This record gives sequence, structure tokens and C-alpha cells, in this order.
Amino acid sequence: MNLNTSTNTNDAQGEDGHTTARVVLIAAAAAIGGFLFGFDTAVINGAVDAVRHGFGLGVGEIGFAVSCALLGSALGAWYAGTLADRMGRVRTMQIAALFLVMSAIGSGLVHGVWDLVLWRVIGGIGVGMASVIAPAYIAEISPANVRGRLGSMQQLAIVLGIFVALLSDAWLASTAGGAAKMLWLGLEAWRWMFLVASVPALIYGVLVLGVPESPRYLVARGRLPEARAVLAKVLDMHNDSALDAKVNDIAHSLRMEYRPSLRDLRGPRGGLLPIVWTGILLSVFQQFVGINVIFYYSSTLWHSVGFSETDSFSITVATSVLNVLVTLVAIALVDKIGRKPLLLIGSAGMTVTLGLMALCFSQASGSGANLSLPAPWGIIALIAANAYVVCFGLSWGPMVWVLLGEMFPNSIRAIALAVAAAAQWIANFAITSTFPWLAEVGLSFAYGLYALFALLSLVFVMRAVRETRGIELEDMKA
Repeated sequence: MNLNTSTNTNDAQGEDGHTTARVVLIAAAAAIGGFLFGFDTAVINGAVDAVRHGFGLGVGEIGFAVSCALLGSALGAWYAGTLADRMGRVRTMQIAALFLVMSAIGSGLVHGVWDLVLWRVIGGIGVGMASVIAPAYIAEISPANVRGRLGSMQQLAIVLGIFVALLSDAWLASTAGGAAKMLWLGLEAWRWMFLVASVPALIYGVLVLGVPESPRYLVARGRLPEARAVLAKVLDMHNDSALDAKVNDIAHSLRMEYRPSLRDLRGPRGGLLPIVWTGILLSVFQQFVGINVIFYYSSTLWHSVGFSETDSFSITVATSVLNVLVTLVAIALVDKIGRKPLLLIGSAGMTVTLGLMALCFSQASGSGANLSLPAPWGIIALIAANAYVVCFGLSWGPMVWVLLGEMFPNSIRAIALAVAAAAQWIANFAITSTFPWLAEVGLSFAYGLYALFALLSLVFVMRAVRETRGIELEDMKA
């Protein structure tokens, strides 16, 4: 996806030197795809137990049913750039919305687990497409001095999507008297959990109609008057000579560039450029610390250690609220203290809190549905889990998306971002699909493993991650 428009700070800030409201609104609209990312991936949280018992699934089958959407996301992320170059950014976002609507309706009306897998993969493709387009698009339209905050909108939208999904799960389960109980039209509550996902997907499809097409795409298609009009509105540029210069800059960059391919990512270390490995490992560590275990399995987890189903849903919703609040803190800090310091703080905090969770579950008795934690270990585990979410939400949640959108040189940004995003989805799949098995082995082992990855992420950031705060995209080095 060639979103490498040469947008300098003065252009993006407009003639009055201030960030235009349109830039913020466009960034917010693009980030709505992140809301669907969070909603679609987390909505299954409330349905896990009902689906498992309703279809008689084992640990491997339920793990795959929960995580299969992530394989679709990897596929969608990989091909999103090519589709956006051929059909445009707005049309690609509409296609993503269509996939998500189809997935929501199909998942709610399934007759077996393999039907569910099919529709979840389709939804995953839509999520993956949105996950690649949004951060790159936002990074390209944003001035360097606020790029981190605008880029963090993606993560804010994701956590808001998670919160709304878990809140709707809790409300539907409470209304029906349980996720497996009948609700409306002869359908169980867990089916409605999937069906309601069609509403935000439809809203997204409508809202992106108001997002202007990328000036770069318009110039590449020879639609110069439209490109000028978009630049005038989005960047608040009204000087004809400045508009002509900007259009000429874009046209010149298009003539000078060629379409990047995987060959351009080759380097001396492990076959890839060091910056590409950094992007891949940022993506992998973001998932290997186990964050999505909290958001995909938390209701089942808290229910298994003695909390009622209602309390388990309430705890999960409260955790998602905390995640939203701490993401707002991260947005306020990212352009003040930088990306790398926040990552280091988060890695250290996650190592401690995950280690504490591992200690708590080492005190558990029983296994599976009969697992229990003696006092006061249950409460300590609950506090540690929420402290872990705070550490992640302050750092690795938003910072990875910010860095992936801005850290690569212009010449390879599109293809490198696609590779890193695909790696993230595959890592997410690996962690999500293996958690039921790890939980059978022992939750203490599972959280101890995630704590180890958190510690490794600390070492990785110290040695390999470069600070990008305040650096123009044109100055990013390989």
C-alpha cells in the first residue's frame, strides 16, 4: 500500500500553523476500523463456554474456534495494501466492513463449529485489512508533532471496541439469564453476541463514505483536481502555489518510486533488514506477553476460579474500562516522553504482574472447571491481572501501532508494515489457540511463560528499538 506521501509538518499543520480539525476527524474515521478490530476479536469472550458445551468441543477445538479469525486477519493484512492500491483506500475500507457484516450474521446463525470457523475467518479478513490501512494512513496525514497521538487513536479505538463487545456480551447474558439461554427469536444469547457485531460494521461502512480518498492515490490515477481539493480541505492549504507544489511533490515521488516487494526487505541479518526484524519482533512480543488471553478468555478464567458467571462478566467489563482509561493516558504521554521509555516501563511492569499471577495460580487446587484459589490468592490474582492490563495499555498496546506506522523508511513502509502486521496476527493466533492447552497443563505455567516473554521484551527494547518521537517520516532510516 503506497501511502508514502511526502507530508511535512508545515503542510499538515496548514497555513495558520495549527493542526486542522479535519486531520483529526479523518484520523478518527480511519481508526474506526480499530474499533471493529477490538469488537470482532473480543466478542467471542462471552460465548466461549456456551459454544464449548453446546457443540461438545475439547480444548484444542475451542482454542481453534476462538483464534481462527486471527488467521483470516493475517491474510487480510497481507493483501490489504495491494487492494488499496488498485481500488482506493475508501473502497478497501468498505470491503472490510462488508466482510465484517457477513461474518457477524453468519457466526450468529451457525449450526456447527466448522460453520463458526468459516465465518470467523471471513470476519478476520476484514479486521486484518482495516488493521493495515488505518495506521499507515493516519501516519501519512499527521504532522510529526502530533503523529503519536493521532496514531494512538488506532489503539484507543481497539480498546473501545473490546469494551463495547464485552459490555454487550455481559448485557445479553444477563438479560437471558446465561450465555447459553434462549433470548430473542428462539436464538441463544451467545448467538446474539455475534449478531450485534453487524451494527458497528454497518456504521463503519457508512462513515468511511465521508473519508476523503488519499491524495497520493488520486495523483497516481491522474485525478489532479480531486487531489488538490482534498489537500485544500484536509491540510487547510488555500495558496494555489503551495497546492501546486504539493501535488508536484507527490507526482515526483511517484515517478521516483517503484513498487516495493519482499526483495526490498532483504538484509544481512537473518535474510531481512534489521528494521524489519525490529518491526516483526515488536509485533510478536506484543502478543506473546499474553494480553489477548485476558480479553478472549477472561470470563471463562474468572468463572473457573470461583466467581459466578455474572461476576465474571462484570470483572471482564471493568478490566476493559480500565484498558480504555489507561490508553488515554498513553495518548497524552506518547509525544511528551517518547515511545521507547513507555515500552520499557510497560515491559518491566508486565514482568512483575505476570510473575505475580503465576505465583497466585501456583496456589490453586483442582483443575479445569473445578479449579479454585484459596483466600487471599483469588483477589491478589484479580488485582495483578488488572495491573498487568494497565502496564500493557500504557505501553505495548498503543506504542506498537504507533511505531509500525512510522518507523520504516518511505521506500519500504508499505511492504514492511504488511509483514509486521501479518506476523502480529500469526503470533496472536499462536497464543490464543494454545491457551486452553496451557491452562490444562497449569495456569501457573501459562502466566510464567508470558512473564518470561515480558522480560525478554524489556531486553529487546533496550537493545533494538530506536526512538521516533519528533522525527519526520522522510528521515526514518533502515
